[in-house]
Amino acid sequence: MALKPFNTTSDRVITADVTPEPSRTYDIFEQQLTAMIDGEQALRQFIRKALVTARDQHLIYDTDYGNEIESLIGQNVNNELFDAEITRIIREALIYDDRILSVDDFVITRSADACFITFAVEAVNGDIITEGVTL
Repeated sequence: MALKPFNTTSDRVITADVTPEPSRTYDIFEQQLTAMIDGEQALRQFIRKALVTARDQHLIYDTDYGNEIESLIGQNVNNELFDAEITRIIREALIYDDRILSVDDFVITRSADACFITFAVEAVNGDIITEGVTL
């Protein structure tokens, strides 16, 4: 009696076709939760929601969801360190979503006490979405 039930490793490998799940969801930024969105609109909503949600502050979300921007606000850091950290924080807040390939092309503009950051998000379907956040 053999201890190995298969002759080769390839006998145990199963290939599966992975089809992406629809991203259809409620439009949470409307007055009533009656509108449904999908595709680019749903991805834009995820980006917006992930950037306004603090990480590890709400039990409903896992530890990957949200951002750590509030830990950077008010810190006495020079502009170069701030730029590097804010791009890292935004990229980490968004990149774990399976609909997003990359987050790049950051442009940071300062005006008095405000900081406006624009960036490009490349989706898996090839769409490039330009978003921005004001701090």
